[in-house]
Amino acid sequence: MKKSVTVIILLLIVVAFSAAMYYLYQKNAEDPVVYETEQAETRTIIKKTVATGSILPLEEVLIKPNISGVIEEVYVEGGDYVKTGDLLAKIKVVPNLNALNDARNAINEAKITLDNEKRNYDRQLSVFEKGVISRADLERAQVAYDQARQAYRAANKRFDIVNTGTTSGFKNAANTQIRSTVSGMVLEVPVEVGNQVIESNNFNEGTTIAAIADVEKMIFEGKVDESEVGKIKEDLPLEITVGAIEDQVFDAVLDYIAPKGKEENGAIQFEIKATLNKQDTTFIRAGLSANASIILARADSVLAIKEALVQFDEETKAPFVELRIGEQEFERKEVVLGITDGIWVEVKSGVAKADKIKVWNAIEEDEE
Repeated sequence: MKKSVTVIILLLIVVAFSAAMYYLYQKNAEDPVVYETEQAETRTIIKKTVATGSILPLEEVLIKPNISGVIEEVYVEGGDYVKTGDLLAKIKVVPNLNALNDARNAINEAKITLDNEKRNYDRQLSVFEKGVISRADLERAQVAYDQARQAYRAANKRFDIVNTGTTSGFKNAANTQIRSTVSGMVLEVPVEVGNQVIESNNFNEGTTIAAIADVEKMIFEGKVDESEVGKIKEDLPLEITVGAIEDQVFDAVLDYIAPKGKEENGAIQFEIKATLNKQDTTFIRAGLSANASIILARADSVLAIKEALVQFDEETKAPFVELRIGEQEFERKEVVLGITDGIWVEVKSGVAKADKIKVWNAIEEDEE
């Protein structure tokens, strides 16, 4: 019995020893870690932040009527170019009964006054011819009579304007003719023949007949997050890309940053506006979505390395790289860094273009 136990123990010791020797053999047979190297390059580095928004006209004018009624004719449509004074639409007036009644009453009152002043003038003329009153008295009666006639004519014109929207002698100034107040492109005509419209006054904005803008003067209007607004300032250059226009970048200049942010979806957003330097050969439709890359800093033709090559001291947090000095031998070298675009970083000192820099965080192929 004791002999069997001894044999088993010896066998276990032999197996364990053999396994250990095999493990050490395999370990020694593995290839040592070989670090690759990369070199610095001369590059242009641009530090950007991105804002989303849309392309809009610098000035968009909404044409509204000065009288309420129903659209009788529409003479333009979206995409048409118009000049100041061009006819856009015509309105058929639907008279307001109260205003119409007041205008008719004003005519009647003016007629009564006119008849009275005419009788008075006739009396004064009769007694003047008999030498009873002076010419000055006659002239005063003449003035009162003329004023009454003028008031009567004005009352009739007022009635015509209330009833039809125009009157004799006004021609193109009629309220029923809606004309453009600016030159530009018609962006939209939100009304159709038969639509009822409301006049623009102190108490009502009125119905928009047409929206007109100069499409040669466009702006980018977007929003930036509160975490980015502190990095930007006015007059910074922008690069605008429009989703509907491929392979084209438009330059712009940041003109406006909202002094107050607005909460949207739990985050504070600040509105920005930038004037677009639009190319004459490219037509950009108003309202197209766009992205703006705001250029915060730029370094042209500088020595740069990949940001992944940079290491940081655990205690001082100072940046450094490891330069090759021999076969798989590296030396630590402190560096001074400049701006970064998130991939490449400017190296101001510490690295030459010919230096070979250790790729310290490379992933082994078998792990990939």
